[in-house]
Amino acid sequence: MCGIVAYIGPKDATPFLLEGLARLEYRGYDSAGVAVAGRTGGIKVRKVKGRVADLAAAVPARFKGSTGIGHTRWATHGVPSDANAHPHLDNAERIAVVHNGIIENADELRAKLAADGAVFRSETDTEVLGHLIAAHAAEGVELEEAVRAALGKVVGTYGIAVLDAEQPDRIVVARNGSPIVLGLGEKEMFVASDVSALVRYTRQVVHLEDGELATVRADGFRTFTEDARTTHRQPSTVDWEIDSYDTGGYEHFLLKEIHEQPGSVERTLGGRLDERFATAHLGGLNLDARELREIRRVKILGCGSAYYAGEMGAQLIEELARIPAHSEPASEFRYRNPVIEADTLYIAVSQSGETYDTLAAVQEVKRKGGRVLGVVNTVGSAIARECDGGIYLHAGPEISVASTKAFTSTVVAFALIALHFGRIHDLSPADGRRIVSALKALPDQIREVLAQSDAIAELAAEYAGSEGMMFIGRVRGYPVAREGAQKLKEISYVHAEAYPASELKHGPLALISPELPTVALVPDDELLDKNLTTLGEIKARSGRVLAVAHRRPEAKLADHCILVPKSEPELDPLLLNIPLQLLAYHAAVALGRDVDKPRNLAKSVTVE
Repeated sequence: MCGIVAYIGPKDATPFLLEGLARLEYRGYDSAGVAVAGRTGGIKVRKVKGRVADLAAAVPARFKGSTGIGHTRWATHGVPSDANAHPHLDNAERIAVVHNGIIENADELRAKLAADGAVFRSETDTEVLGHLIAAHAAEGVELEEAVRAALGKVVGTYGIAVLDAEQPDRIVVARNGSPIVLGLGEKEMFVASDVSALVRYTRQVVHLEDGELATVRADGFRTFTEDARTTHRQPSTVDWEIDSYDTGGYEHFLLKEIHEQPGSVERTLGGRLDERFATAHLGGLNLDARELREIRRVKILGCGSAYYAGEMGAQLIEELARIPAHSEPASEFRYRNPVIEADTLYIAVSQSGETYDTLAAVQEVKRKGGRVLGVVNTVGSAIARECDGGIYLHAGPEISVASTKAFTSTVVAFALIALHFGRIHDLSPADGRRIVSALKALPDQIREVLAQSDAIAELAAEYAGSEGMMFIGRVRGYPVAREGAQKLKEISYVHAEAYPASELKHGPLALISPELPTVALVPDDELLDKNLTTLGEIKARSGRVLAVAHRRPEAKLADHCILVPKSEPELDPLLLNIPLQLLAYHAAVALGRDVDKPRNLAKSVTVE
């Protein structure tokens, strides 16, 4: 959940390190630091508790070196502090290391190193790596051999970059469960944990695999395994634009990304709709029609918003393809010793493609012989490479910690999967054309909802001061309610709870009061009358109601209403969710929250 950058070449490393860390700050932002080495030897380090801007202010003008590493941290071991910030040094200040992940046997290694004379200055597991690498480097071996030997004693996950004051002509990096990307320049090389730090400088990148290391020099790189076998990695081209990493005139990345959704949905749909046969083109699934007909069940795995998108996806697959489908948290999946069935298709969902819990779930399924597809946004990511096939979202980079456009594009991807599966099974051409037309209409309908942003801001300001909020929906609406509650909690810190509307009277109705307003999803579908009855139950108990609906309920049933364009019933949840994104955003702004970087959270969760 942290950010790594590194540079080696003829230029001063510090400007790249600071800019790269600023672009990666969404991955961790409780402390930051940099270390540089020059040709004359010695390592200079600056690190601070706080944001990258605080680090930049603390770096002196003469802080220069042609080889450097940097890190922005999201704390796992030890509180945010100057001492716990990366990079970490050995006692001789020869080795500097930055690390993402968790060293599970850190306590055991720390005790052995301390017994040999190492003095620890932080509470982190990462500092163990610095001392361990230094112990092997003291034997006079090359840096890559010292790193390889040290990692042989480590249990856990890591993405690391290592600097040696006595060998400043190289940086050694390694990956096991946490991403590392190499960027290829002209007689210079870059390293990062995310391509967003690299796109201003290069479009040619190499993704390391788990268990792989690289020695990076100004004129190139060499990759190899932990047992010293040489590997061969071909660069790929990043197709995201540098403008995607700027706010583009919006106050926050989150608001920008909410407003980018018409375009991101168009990209997700691009070239995938087949109007002639009323289906979807999904060649990346690597499954032919006969194989698809043999599937008897679909299991969707994701975490957080990806899990809720999976719930909406399961509903779509069941409705359109009539295949039993279920979504569950990937973080719990492998711990219940799941039964992996040959006729079940597993689908892993992750915006970053690096979510550790989801990646581990994929590996568990594959270890037991299951077939896994990926629905991810990041090309070349670990989950994308691990899966048997899948769909790239093409939503574009998402910088704000809270997911919006990637969430919406994920649900669109599931609609395409459900349409494709359905037409192979029993979905009629007429129903296929109905869904194709509705998907094509989505971008303009999303624009209609976004045009209400100012009006929703007024409502958000009115409700933001509440002690909490209840979100309710039935069947298709329940996953939308769960995602809406998640967004409000994530960025406004207002407690929110989601419940099936039908279950309200089985317990949660006791909470209803004027102080606890309810956001009710009221689509114009076969359950409209039942939803209106639930609104009546809430109003009878003096509860306030904000309805998100296709047509305005009677005044006695709702205090306020946000109207949403009508799609086909199966796709209505996509549009009902957009106002909830705006509601959470504007509530957070009204409360003065750090919208793009909410407390205690980070964008890419690469630890358990």
